[in-house]
Amino acid sequence: MDRRHFLQALGASTSLASLPTWAGSNPAADTADRWQTDFDAARATTPWTAGFAGLQADVPPLALRLRGRLPPDLGGTFYRNGPARYGLGGIRYHHWFDGDGMVQAYRIENGGITHQGRFVRTSKFVADTRAGRPVRPVFATDLPDTEPLNGPDAMNVANTSVVRIGDDLMALWEGGSAIRMDPQTLETRGPKTWSADYEGMPFSAHPRVEPKDGSLWNFGVSSGPGLLSIYHVSADGKQARMHTLKVPDIGMVHDFAITQRHLVFLMPPLVYDAARSQAGQTFLDSHVWRPELGMRVLLLPKDRLDAPQWLQLPAGFVFHLGNAWEEPNGRVIHLDYVHSDDAQAVFVGVRNMMRGHLSPTENTQVARVTLDLARGRATQQQLAHASEFPRIDPRIVGSRHREVILAERVDRTMPRPGWEAVMRLNLDTGAVDRYSYGPDVMAEEHIYVPRTDRAGRPVEGQGWVLGTALDLKQQAMLFSVFDARRIAAGPVAQGTLARVMPLGLHAIFTPSA
Repeated sequence: MDRRHFLQALGASTSLASLPTWAGSNPAADTADRWQTDFDAARATTPWTAGFAGLQADVPPLALRLRGRLPPDLGGTFYRNGPARYGLGGIRYHHWFDGDGMVQAYRIENGGITHQGRFVRTSKFVADTRAGRPVRPVFATDLPDTEPLNGPDAMNVANTSVVRIGDDLMALWEGGSAIRMDPQTLETRGPKTWSADYEGMPFSAHPRVEPKDGSLWNFGVSSGPGLLSIYHVSADGKQARMHTLKVPDIGMVHDFAITQRHLVFLMPPLVYDAARSQAGQTFLDSHVWRPELGMRVLLLPKDRLDAPQWLQLPAGFVFHLGNAWEEPNGRVIHLDYVHSDDAQAVFVGVRNMMRGHLSPTENTQVARVTLDLARGRATQQQLAHASEFPRIDPRIVGSRHREVILAERVDRTMPRPGWEAVMRLNLDTGAVDRYSYGPDVMAEEHIYVPRTDRAGRPVEGQGWVLGTALDLKQQAMLFSVFDARRIAAGPVAQGTLARVMPLGLHAIFTPSA
């Protein structure tokens, strides 16, 4: 029944809502599509466009030039996923999120680092490649002469994140299946299906792993019928429990959090309107901004997924949450997330970027939220840090945490998009431990890699911070290893990859066996 509802999404109908000037249409769509020629013209004078030029082929293994010394106890693979093929046959996508996914592997072994990247061979990637042009619909570009959707995974680009489950590395997107890959060769193995009823159902890019048993929680949003599907997958990936519930005015949800007892969702008022889809709008432009709904908070008890509780925050937009935890009495939950006033960056900023144009810097800020379940009240406090990509020590997901790692934009006057620094923010005291790469480097998401103390005990933040960045002057990628307690001291080791890779999204680290 759930899969049938998902396939019927484009056939649903709702009333057409009014839109702010930035939402609901492609602001730079031309009768004659000039996106590729405009981007090529910008490349000559705009260095930051190197991160969005894209690739058309896999990249073979290549050793990095290493400065400093890698920690002897740090061995394994850093995987990053992100859009990498931004068009085909002279047609350039109008949105960063439309690009076909490429999984990159930075392998740390034998005192060195080796890099490799391979495109995820989704059915869309294969069909487009065979045709020599985009023939499948995408998230936010109105393409000419595309094929009708013949299944849930027809437009799956597998370009957002990765997760390791059992023997598979899985490339993740928002609106379709997880795509299985070989962790060593990065060869695509095909879609993952845990149940025939859920074949092709959305499986989001932000699963949360339970530290106590390694099991995985995730969700998927089927926008048209207004369905939220919940997954609880065993650590070996062989078993899964699923549940689907109807959500009124379901928003565009990218991430969620878990606590000891709850799943926590923040639902921004960017709501799917099927009437816009029927009128020919892209999936993105079929969403409307309805600030009167506020930012709704949905709480689901892990043992009662059919018993939702709703709270309310002021209207705003969110991509990423850091972590959530509950007080011992279970009646108060604390969480942190990255807040934006609205979704303008998704509709305008990211599109302009794909044309080589610069938009005003988005006003993102870290926000701390308190949810009083007994009183049904939610409050928040915003912190003055322009940042994104919050990550915490994975050993304390769902438990009390004090620190979060973020990519930060310190100089908001820089004439380019993105982030130039990585910081460790103490949420209790406001203290910051920051390293700035400088104005000529574009930092990607950085992650915690934990280690134990000398007594073998886990200590929050005890370990390493790993991340990649694009050095515009060197025209090379940097792979940096920081002591998590001394980020401002700079990398203890840094590798330089002598090629430019498309700027990506989310990353994980899997230690050597």
